[in-house]
Amino acid sequence: MAEWQSTVTPPALARLLRGTPLPESGGHRPVYRTLAGQVRLLVSEGRLPVGARLPAERELAQVLELSRTTVATAYEALRTEGYLRSRRGSGSWTTLPEGSRPPTDALHPVPPDERDRTLDLGVAALPAPQPQLGLAAARAVEQLAAYAAGHGNFPTGVPVLREAIARRYAERGLPTTPDQILVTTGAMAALQLVRRALLSRGDRVAVEAPSYAHTLQALRRAETRLVPVPYAGPRWDLPEWQRVLRGAAPRIAYVIPDFHNPTGALVDEEQRRGLLAAARSAGTTVLVDETPAELDWGLGDLTMPRPMAALDRSAQVVTVGSASKILWGGLRIGWVRANPALVRQLATDRVYTDIGSPVLDQLIAAEMLGEQLPAIRADRHERLRASAEGLIAALREQLPHWQVTLPPGGLALWVGTGGLSGSALAQAGEQTGVRIAAGSRFGVDGAFEHHIRIPLTVPGSAAAEAVARLATTAAVAATGRWNGLDSTLPLAV
Repeated sequence: MAEWQSTVTPPALARLLRGTPLPESGGHRPVYRTLAGQVRLLVSEGRLPVGARLPAERELAQVLELSRTTVATAYEALRTEGYLRSRRGSGSWTTLPEGSRPPTDALHPVPPDERDRTLDLGVAALPAPQPQLGLAAARAVEQLAAYAAGHGNFPTGVPVLREAIARRYAERGLPTTPDQILVTTGAMAALQLVRRALLSRGDRVAVEAPSYAHTLQALRRAETRLVPVPYAGPRWDLPEWQRVLRGAAPRIAYVIPDFHNPTGALVDEEQRRGLLAAARSAGTTVLVDETPAELDWGLGDLTMPRPMAALDRSAQVVTVGSASKILWGGLRIGWVRANPALVRQLATDRVYTDIGSPVLDQLIAAEMLGEQLPAIRADRHERLRASAEGLIAALREQLPHWQVTLPPGGLALWVGTGGLSGSALAQAGEQTGVRIAAGSRFGVDGAFEHHIRIPLTVPGSAAAEAVARLATTAAVAATGRWNGLDSTLPLAV
């Protein structure tokens, strides 16, 4: 049985290498050591999975325009250090040195036993709002007896929650009926259901660049072909979207128009209409992720644009939403808003996965999306605004060469690191006790290496201390003396 679980093609590895610079140093190293250092960094950060089969030496040398000897020497260095194993006839695959910890994913929660010593700047999720959660749970338990006499499976969702979600859409300017709503076990489950229904292996998906890391990874694992479309500052680059939709004819365009993750950008109605028109001409379905849509804490006197589906006249928009950002991630409640025929299809499809979402969680969410929602929104907005203002003030004081602007909402700040590698910061954070989400997680093939995402989960009063720890981590990352990696210059490939 093979000891590798996946294969990395030469062009794919070349793209990863281009987006993986190492910390600069005063001297120069041989090219083979730079190549080996980049592969080590990719493995250590988890962007190149352990057990991934690497290209043959000759194939990689040809793509990188290097000599085969250079690549062979880099592979030998990786084998010596324990990051590569090879077998004649089977190839070479990535591994970790004996006794090494597996790569930490900064977008996964810090384990409970590490919370006291680790500053989590990776996960963008708030604690539950209290007392609202406790009150809603008590009311939900009282209602549970009415459901307990039956089988408890609701593939489209408990009716009271579907009604609450439809009502909230109507309040936001999008008339919706409960039969247009399918409740899921979190937004990622909703995205997966839609992906399985609308996409096949090899289909093209146009995505914003940057975009939500977990969705990008899910689409990669489904073996779809991602077509990145860059942002133009805080706005969509509509001419580029039109070019991509016309030229690539993607099956789906995946967008986050409301307080985009990770940038926090808010797209206006004019741009929304422009994208919908281009997608309609191309025959592309627009998959709208509205997970952060309720987090409009920085709008001031501005008016929220209507949901994209409110501007849709041809039923080409499928919307995904979630209770996790505005309510609490522990509820694991998401939903799809689509035409009733697609909702019925998705409900049939999900029978082969989870059948339905937990009834008690749905009842709690229905309570919190009702009369409690205005108070919950006010509390969330106050927390997020204080965190954003505190973090930005501290960043400008302690890391003045970094670039950050105050977004109009959302759960995070998108921070330029002044040329410092985000991957290097993430690795240095393993040493300093700071969990950092490198910008490359949010790009296609290693883009946005000189960015990080900072979640607005740090209380405003603790922002200065958190940024001080981040500044210490940046100093360590700049030296290159972390995790045993060489301080070498990036390959020009």
